Amino acid sequence: MPKLDPSSDEFRAAGHRLVDWIADYLDGVDRYEVLSRVKPGDIESRFAAAPGAKGKPYDALIAEFESKIVPGVTHWNHPAFFAYFSITGSQAGILAELLTAALNANGMLWKTSPSLTELEIVTLRWLRESLGLPNGLFGIINDTASINSFLALAAARDALGLDIRARGMTGRDLPPLKVYCSEHAHSSIEKGALALGFGADDVVQIPSDDAYRMKADALESAIARDRAAGALPCAVVATLGTTSTASVDPLPAIGAIARRQNLWVHVDAAYAGSATIEPSFRWLWKGIEHADSIVVNPHKWLFTPIDCSVLYTRKPAVLRNAFSLTETPAYLTMTDTAEINYMDYGLQLGRRFRALKLWMVMEHYGTERLCAVIRDHVGYAQQLAGELSKREDIELLAPQSFSVVVFRRIIRRDREVDEEGSERTTTELLERMNGSGRIFVSHTRLRGRFGIRVAIGNGATEWKHVARVLEFL
Repeated sequence: MPKLDPSSDEFRAAGHRLVDWIADYLDGVDRYEVLSRVKPGDIESRFAAAPGAKGKPYDALIAEFESKIVPGVTHWNHPAFFAYFSITGSQAGILAELLTAALNANGMLWKTSPSLTELEIVTLRWLRESLGLPNGLFGIINDTASINSFLALAAARDALGLDIRARGMTGRDLPPLKVYCSEHAHSSIEKGALALGFGADDVVQIPSDDAYRMKADALESAIARDRAAGALPCAVVATLGTTSTASVDPLPAIGAIARRQNLWVHVDAAYAGSATIEPSFRWLWKGIEHADSIVVNPHKWLFTPIDCSVLYTRKPAVLRNAFSLTETPAYLTMTDTAEINYMDYGLQLGRRFRALKLWMVMEHYGTERLCAVIRDHVGYAQQLAGELSKREDIELLAPQSFSVVVFRRIIRRDREVDEEGSERTTTELLERMNGSGRIFVSHTRLRGRFGIRVAIGNGATEWKHVARVLEFL
């Protein structure tokens, strides 16, 4: 029988060609339109109904990739991609992904790939120290903050001592379990809670102040109200760097309330947490001693290709109790209890070698270079906010925070803001910007006001790219 890959010669030639293509792409990504112009179904229609029986050479597949797939790509690696928290890659991360695919290791157990497990331990210790997080945290890498927040809420539920692991949540006389978060918390908090059996009504959104930060007094009132109604408060989520405005919830006050009320504190620092590799931003961690779990996404602002999200917890035994198998199958049983088997700390059995790309990014660039780029991004956001604030027809909808700026164009009639007209002209501005191909921004709505959101985070971004925002005004 023939081997699947009879020779490495074609592979070697294709690999060289692809590395050249990637290098050229990264060097010239600015020549592409940031946002793809294809319509739904356009890309699908370019492909045959079924794959060929005989197969194709790599050269033909690379040509099809360029002609059929690239036209439908929105270029997240573009230096003028400002629409979302930038999932920006890097040369080091790309090379690591190549090695990850080559090794094809599964890190479910220590023995299935010791290097995978132990490099994850080492890299997460480095990351914790580089970000200025406290000692004594257990870390694990998963795909996204959505999964890590789900795991944290599962641990919070387990910590209540209701024996949910053995007895479940149905057919029992349980009180409603409550999770508290800001009205500006990420949607994954509600999704995770729903998947864990919390009702949508049990995810309590706490109002925010004028800077879009959770009101601690409103949190305390909500907890008291729920207890009086017979509910059982379970967890509170503090967001350090909200999606719309990068606002920072008051963790010291939230944490103090949670400690008095015996609630699990989950800190969502998926975006802004990476900024603390720069020491001047470590004020973000004020009150972090209250946190039971913390999520940070290196794929958001540490130039590590998606996906790479880190969950830290000071209570790994609780996390393990929530997810380790009640009766481990014989083929997964380990005899050395000193080994860390990451399958016991989450849903996944199969685990990619995600630590390799984070290790390579940190080692290749070094903390000084990473700090410098993050400082530049924050500086660009400050400069953009300053330029926008000089204009009478522009209103900043939130204080500039980290690398996020939110604004709208306003129309006044008799010195009063015409809200309907302002939304219409801001929408037109957004469509013109994104339709140009030169820039991609997103939108949000704050206190009912429609605004344009600029989030800077690409490793190749310079001020000239950010200044394109001003060219459309």
